[in-house]
Amino acid sequence: MTAVETETGQLKTEADEPGWEVDPDDEWGVAVITTVGRQLKLRREAVGMRAADFGRVVGYGEDMVYKIEGGKRIPRQEFLDKADEVLEAGGLIAAAWEDVKKVRYPKTVRALGKLEAKAVEIAVYECHIIAGLLQTPDHARTVIGAAQPPYSPDDVERMVAARLARHSVFDRKPAPALSFVLEEGVLRRPIGGRMVWRQQLEHLVNVGRLHNVVLQVMPMNCETHSGLDGRVELLKFADGTAMGRSDGAFNGRPTSDPKHLRILELRYGTIRAQALSPRESLAFIDTLLGET
Repeated sequence: MTAVETETGQLKTEADEPGWEVDPDDEWGVAVITTVGRQLKLRREAVGMRAADFGRVVGYGEDMVYKIEGGKRIPRQEFLDKADEVLEAGGLIAAAWEDVKKVRYPKTVRALGKLEAKAVEIAVYECHIIAGLLQTPDHARTVIGAAQPPYSPDDVERMVAARLARHSVFDRKPAPALSFVLEEGVLRRPIGGRMVWRQQLEHLVNVGRLHNVVLQVMPMNCETHSGLDGRVELLKFADGTAMGRSDGAFNGRPTSDPKHLRILELRYGTIRAQALSPRESLAFIDTLLGET
């Protein structure tokens, strides 16, 4: 497929847009993108523009314009902004981004993101990977791309974008209290190669120094370990409610039962007590950086 050249460079085509396909199993997402695409087409036709001409003006190939109008591809924000200007929509098309950006991410991640966005406290123990909220883009891409059976390139990019979108929790005001416990063995594994590994360790150090973040490392020489059953996650909300999940309890399902939450809080508290202190943990990660 050959894209058309313009003064600003090559027009975006389907191949240039990894991770922006509509999930056919996401009914709400399909409805949103179909509606937006239909409105775009109606407005384009109302002003008498052909798809090819419209595409050249907004910087997209004709094939991509048809994909977006047909509800097959998720439009980027700059596409909607430019389309709004070209079609003189008075901000109506640009405003669609508020719904479109949510469709960009899988349903399960949208649900998790909503909970994290409301939580005043988030506590996570991870045993096999670095917590998603702490992953750099390249690290996340490598971890997701290593899955078997493998995801398609589109799905990998969609999942990476979804994981990174959750990082907005660090920008919230007032800032939530964040606590993480990671395994030493995970930090020693050079996922993605030496450069990606080093960037990930540097990111952990920077995040661990934030005033609202407590980052701890579970050392491999710890003789007693209460996290062997797997991941633990706890979220607490401003209204006093909470939600938790653990791989090794309650069938791994989210729970808000007070009795279950007490068990998860006990488990997480014990894991934190067994891990290195925050100061020791940052010093340990600095040592790892010196070895890279």
